[in-house]
Amino acid sequence: MRIGAVILAAGGSSRLGQPKQLLVLDGEPLLRRIARSAVETGASPVVVVLGAVLDPCRNALEGLDVRMVENPRWQDGMGTSVAAGVAALGKVDAAMLLVCDQPGITLAALRRLIAAFTGPHVIAARYAGTIGTPAIFPSTHFSALCELSGDTGARRLLRQNGGDVIVLDLPEAELDVDTEGDWAKIRRNRPD
Repeated sequence: MRIGAVILAAGGSSRLGQPKQLLVLDGEPLLRRIARSAVETGASPVVVVLGAVLDPCRNALEGLDVRMVENPRWQDGMGTSVAAGVAALGKVDAAMLLVCDQPGITLAALRRLIAAFTGPHVIAARYAGTIGTPAIFPSTHFSALCELSGDTGARRLLRQNGGDVIVLDLPEAELDVDTEGDWAKIRRNRPD
């Protein structure tokens, strides 16, 4: 089964005040960290959807086997980036949706998600009382993903298709960088 990856990295990080894609953790920008992990899982292609911070993000991805797609409508919301990324995948059996602001997601976590994906059902991470990314959608959901717009991301599809969703506990997905306080907390809790 061929699984492609879509990394959503087009946002402007307005609440953080600086591009979260470029925040450096363990010597690596968050965007490069998740893209490298996606490539190392064997996902193919790995599509990175860019928007607000084009050139610095392209530079951060240099040397990785990824396909960069620009979303000129990134300001309209995450749904447009999901649609752009899924449309750019080509012929694959499933799409693994990822974001760059979950620094707890490691290669090992992505491998667990892929191993749990059996085909006909969506598989999504469960953490902190919610279900969300990372998630893998079989190609039967691609038309619905490509119709997303505005701030409506894939989470709405996860709720609508509840009976078709298998959840995998991934508590490491709870770490999320939205504000300077989030980032300070993550850095503070890193082992030396």
